[in-house]
Amino acid sequence: MRSTGSVVAGLVVLAVSVLGLSGCGRTPGVGPGPEGALARMPGAGPPPTVAIDLLEGVVDVDDPSPSSTTSTPPTTAAPSVADPVPTTEAAPTTAAPAPPEPAVTPVRAVPGGVGVYGGLGTWIDAYDWSRTFGKDGPLVEVADIDRMADLGVQTLYVQTSRFNASADILEPERLVPLIERARERGMGVVAWYLPTFVDPEADLRRLLAAATLDVDAVAVDIESRDVAETDERNRRLVELSRQVRQALPGMALGAIVFPPVVMEVVNPSFWPGFPWDELAPSYDVWVPMAYQSFRTDASGYRDGYRYTADNIDRLRAHVGDGAVVHTVGGIADATTVADVEGMVDAAGERGAIGGSLYDWRTTGPELWGPLQAFRR
Repeated sequence: MRSTGSVVAGLVVLAVSVLGLSGCGRTPGVGPGPEGALARMPGAGPPPTVAIDLLEGVVDVDDPSPSSTTSTPPTTAAPSVADPVPTTEAAPTTAAPAPPEPAVTPVRAVPGGVGVYGGLGTWIDAYDWSRTFGKDGPLVEVADIDRMADLGVQTLYVQTSRFNASADILEPERLVPLIERARERGMGVVAWYLPTFVDPEADLRRLLAAATLDVDAVAVDIESRDVAETDERNRRLVELSRQVRQALPGMALGAIVFPPVVMEVVNPSFWPGFPWDELAPSYDVWVPMAYQSFRTDASGYRDGYRYTADNIDRLRAHVGDGAVVHTVGGIADATTVADVEGMVDAAGERGAIGGSLYDWRTTGPELWGPLQAFRR
């Protein structure tokens, strides 16, 4: 187990080593600016103005415009669906391409470190556990890790910093004890970070910093559209993914991605030309944010089974039939027992290795029973 002091020392070494890594050059002024209006790092481009964090539940994925809408992140916990989630959603006016015919597949054997993405997981973000972003509410503490373990959680997914945090590892004095307790309780740990692509060097540095912690894997939360020009955003995303893969050859890398149904059916203009093919060599596991609670009955996708199944089928049509998948549903406080049961059935039929809801703090007690079916 690493102590807080050794984490800090490791980051000093990391900062020196990252200087020697090739970077995708920074283009100041591209895009509307990242996630929020807090302090930014020197040289990170114009002042940030836009919040895009689907893992924190504050993006309108049905907005037909290609640019983001301004949103204020929560100060205590992940927001409910009352945040800018659309209340209506028309069914597509033209026939969308059908997903490939699903094949019923047994849960596959998982190679190496990829196994940490298997089984039942839960998620915490910086608003949940840090004083910097969760200023006003009760924060996730070590005791919460014990409760997770008692409820059968096998993997903790934890956000290790944000673009507008002052350090590459946010509040290690709070973060490290959470990770250590998860280890003591036999849980795996996946560190995740949301790059904005506005400052690719900072994105790379913070992802590599996450890997210096006592974690099993690192996952890249691919959802920021702060670089407005799609081709440039895609180029930076692919290059960052290649750099992380090259720097962490033995690490099980996860790609946390928008659900393909959103990008192909609900709103094809949301992220056109998403570079699935170019990303495939960089990632070991695919983690689609298949939040059925964002859909409506009118769309036909407000169904845990169908939404999970279609997203896995479409994802594999892009990155390969053998793609390893951990599916995420949510937002948890708008998720029903029937939703979870549908998720579990679809994930099992398609051989997904695990599942979870976003996030820990919004998961009601009635959901933990059906979630147990994800346990490996």
